[in-house]
Amino acid sequence: MDEMKHAEKIAERLWYLGAKPTIQPDPIHVGETLEEMLKNDAKAEVDTIAMYKEIMRVAEEEGDVATKEIFEEIEEDEEEHHDFFTSLLEK
Repeated sequence: MDEMKHAEKIAERLWYLGAKPTIQPDPIHVGETLEEMLKNDAKAEVDTIAMYKEIMRVAEEEGDVATKEIFEEIEEDEEEHHDFFTSLLEK
């Protein structure tokens, strides 16, 4: 549900800025074991966090405070997701 809400916020911002959101999601990597699934999920969160930080950097350079704030909020959620997956891996 969180990811769907994030996608909706991002799509709304793209529409506002005059762009068209992509409807082609990245491939999903499914592991064969629970540990492999959790590692894939944790890595996906790390990759997403890095991408969002880059978006925030560019938004700040462009003076787009609203976009930066949207991605800061979403990035906090992604960090929580990453923490959740890594906590499960530690157990």
